[in-house]
Amino acid sequence: MTIYISGPMTGHPDLNFPLFADVALALRMAGFDVVNPAELAHQPDDDWVACMRRDIAALVECDSIVMLPGYQRSRGAMLELKVARELGMRVYGLSTLLADLPPSIPLGRAAPKIKTSTAGSAVATTLGEQA
Repeated sequence: MTIYISGPMTGHPDLNFPLFADVALALRMAGFDVVNPAELAHQPDDDWVACMRRDIAALVECDSIVMLPGYQRSRGAMLELKVARELGMRVYGLSTLLADLPPSIPLGRAAPKIKTSTAGSAVATTLGEQA
């Protein structure tokens, strides 16, 4: 399964890249193929539209999407979520997906995003937890 990481960037320190990197590492160590938009070849002078065109082109090649906390306040993440749902991709919230990983996987900055109570396995097609 190839999973795309979606979440807020604009307005966050370092564009939230450290969280994106920690989530990508954890998912890769768990055996997922990961598309991390923070790793795509964006140019410093790219505007929002250029970034979103590149990111959505990568998204449509994936099977599923994981939504990082705060996605609801991100215009880009909400657009990515809409595209993923319209294409029938599996949609996961971060805490549900990471809670199902083996305890040996380092989570870095993603660890505080996991809820202390896990209410079952990863939720597909809905965000149940509202990441």
